Amino acid sequence: MSTKRSTCHLLKKLRGLMKNSNFVNEQLHAYIVPTTDAHQSEYLAACDKRRAYISGFDGSAGTAIITESQAALWTDGRYFLQAERQLDSSWILMKDGLTTTPSMGEWLLEKLPTGGRVGVDPLLMSHECWKPLSKKLTAGNHMLVPVAQNLIDIIWEDRPLPPNNPLITLSTKYTGLTWQEKILFVRNKMKEKGAGILVVTALDEVAWLFNLRGSDIEYNPVFVSYAIVTHEFIGIFIEESKVDSTILHHLEVNSTQNNSNHTTVGPQKVSIYPYHAIKDYISDLVEKTSGKVWISDKSSRALVSLIPKHIRIGDLTPIAHMKAVKNSTEIEGMRRAHIKDAVTLCEFFCWLEKEVHVGNVTEVTAANKLEEIKRGQDDFMSLSFTTISSSGPNAAVIHYSPTEDTGRPITTDEIYLLDSGGQYKDGTTDVTRTVHLGTPSKEEQEAFTRVLQGHIALGSAIFPNGVKGHRLECLARMALWEVGWDYMHGTGHGVGAFLNVHEGPCGISYKSTTDTNLEEGMILSDEPGYYEDGKFGVRIENLVVIKKAVTKNNFREKGFLTFEPLTLVPIQTKMLVPSMLTQKEVDWLNNYHSMCREVIGDELRKQNKQDALDWLIRETAPLG
Repeated sequence: MSTKRSTCHLLKKLRGLMKNSNFVNEQLHAYIVPTTDAHQSEYLAACDKRRAYISGFDGSAGTAIITESQAALWTDGRYFLQAERQLDSSWILMKDGLTTTPSMGEWLLEKLPTGGRVGVDPLLMSHECWKPLSKKLTAGNHMLVPVAQNLIDIIWEDRPLPPNNPLITLSTKYTGLTWQEKILFVRNKMKEKGAGILVVTALDEVAWLFNLRGSDIEYNPVFVSYAIVTHEFIGIFIEESKVDSTILHHLEVNSTQNNSNHTTVGPQKVSIYPYHAIKDYISDLVEKTSGKVWISDKSSRALVSLIPKHIRIGDLTPIAHMKAVKNSTEIEGMRRAHIKDAVTLCEFFCWLEKEVHVGNVTEVTAANKLEEIKRGQDDFMSLSFTTISSSGPNAAVIHYSPTEDTGRPITTDEIYLLDSGGQYKDGTTDVTRTVHLGTPSKEEQEAFTRVLQGHIALGSAIFPNGVKGHRLECLARMALWEVGWDYMHGTGHGVGAFLNVHEGPCGISYKSTTDTNLEEGMILSDEPGYYEDGKFGVRIENLVVIKKAVTKNNFREKGFLTFEPLTLVPIQTKMLVPSMLTQKEVDWLNNYHSMCREVIGDELRKQNKQDALDWLIRETAPLG
């Protein structure tokens, strides 16, 4: 996490372009810089980090708005402390989610002159975000206008080149289904909707559909591309140099170029098109197709606006749902990945407990050591996000990442919070543990205990089919609410199978009431927390898979579901106030630790990691 840097000169250049007729048709009174790329990705390639470039704030969520005299940045509770540390005096921090914080639309209505024009690159704003903002501005006699040439790119003199990394193929050993089987499913869903065309813009959906993975975005095994599926052919829009002989063989190519624009792929009628041909191709295809066009409203305004409203289906793509509900092969792969990941964390915490007494371990060296350990596991590909290695007050910065400038030593005097994950060919992991390597304070123990109570309450919940995640979330907060505590982030996010560590459309968060129904086979996180600014932070996170629950009754044949933990890493009992726990909670923890000892213990024996095994046995001793 970097410190403040001056942005005055950048803002001056940007404001000059907002008035320059060489770059805008008419003067802009405000310019919006979203976080996302052209695929509405949460995590970005270096060349797409425009908001970070203009503002100095490099968190994964936020939107910047620059007017003629002010610059404001909206971000959520995960990043309040980080934004305060990184934004210079040119910026106003808008703490999104607080009742006192105006929305972007409200703020613009207050700041714009009569007939104000607000510009944005339409590739970087989803249609679902464009619609309400445009409506609000129009009601105030202002206008939201698309700006084809991105103004940040013009002033970004040393902007990194777009990524162009090679692809890898995944066999059915990891995916459970061939890409041809997935295409068949997609086409059946299209028939049900009356759609003749499906436009796929999300990078993880393209990767999942074709059983391909890449590395264009750090920690996310995706590649820059689009796809179009009709009932007659499939088109992949990608930098053609990525498509080597291995990829062509995977896609069963049996013919070469048949014109100057694309290559046709075999009886499946798959075609490889240049990445930047997507707009022209959609426009041309719409004119020639009589059926409806399915393109999610989460896609960019630039692409959605190419399709007339009366023939457009804006629902989530069928791929989004199919990807979220893991098949049996994907679930077993996720189990394998979590066993390997648990081995690395046992080895790491065993190492840390010894080294901390020497006095030379920092947040940075600890994160580096963990990555070194992870790289020793079979099928490890990369981390799944930047490791959050945070000690003392840094643990209160929810998405903190250490640097040489900001890193603190890890000592026996402070809480240490570690949020880490790995990308394995088997699956994706994300786990948080909070420990104290000395003697925790009573406040820290109470906070930890209440966070664990919330974690258990959610993780052991039984609920009927058809329930959405936001309806369960209060279970994770009740123990904190009892004493007037809370936390400013969602409690659970979906997780991909060797894909993005944050995956929609399922989730468990008060922020969203539009999340999809929870279903058997979905994998999510369970991660309540508590953060005392300037002092400490606590978070406990497991990944869980939804499975059928066995219940005494079955009201109106609804069917009931529950969660099963995939993460099997000890929870430090030293941090607990045992007298606060109910017998049911004690039993849950003891059963969980018994699973850790049995499953991870066996793997540690197989890998001949005796010190880590000894640590695991100590840390999973029954409570009470």
